[in-house]
Amino acid sequence: QVQLVESGGGLVQAGGSLRLSCATSGRIFSISTMGWYHQAPGKQRELVAEISTRGSTRYTDSVKGRFTISRDSAKNTMYLQMTSLKPEDTGVYYCKASRDSAYSWGQGTQVTVSS
Repeated sequence: QVQLVESGGGLVQAGGSLRLSCATSGRIFSISTMGWYHQAPGKQRELVAEISTRGSTRYTDSVKGRFTISRDSAKNTMYLQMTSLKPEDTGVYYCKASRDSAYSWGQGTQVTVSS
């Protein structure tokens, strides 16, 4: 079973910053597209940002210019640097590792942005 461990969530004021981390095994990390998803209270889980094994990135429009996804192969860890946070960014953030039709989720980390 693939294990993904997120960390870095917390409570922050609007306009603040947080950095989320997602760690996994080296074998999985090296072959998987990695992504961050956001689930706001009462809503469906949605893609925030994704990074390929080659480092190509894509973002949902609402976070472009504010969030940066990255991956560190030496640490088998993916990051999401979040700046200029807004109350609507509140929710649980999940990391996902995927390759072809297989995928795994982390347990999620809570981010709360106060106004």
